[in-house]
Amino acid sequence: MKFVLLALLIAAVIWWLRGARRVGKPPAGSPPPAPSATEPSVMVACAHCGVHLPRAEALPGPDGVFCSEAHRIAGRMPR
Repeated sequence: MKFVLLALLIAAVIWWLRGARRVGKPPAGSPPPAPSATEPSVMVACAHCGVHLPRAEALPGPDGVFCSEAHRIAGRMPR
C-alpha cells in the first residue's frame, strides 16, 4: 500500500512540475498577443447632471455636451 501511495506522490509531483513549466508560455503554434491599440478616450461632464462620459458618446448642445437627449432638451429650456 505504501508503494502505491509513494508512486502516486511521485506522479503528482511530476505532473505539477510539468504544469508549472508551461504556465506563462503561449502554445507553440499561436501568434503572440497584439498590443492594445485603443487610446484612452477623453471624458466630459454632462452640462445638466454632471455625469462623466466619453466625448464620443456625448451629445452636443447649446450650453455644452449632454449625456442624453432628455438632458439636451432640458438644457435648451430657460431656467
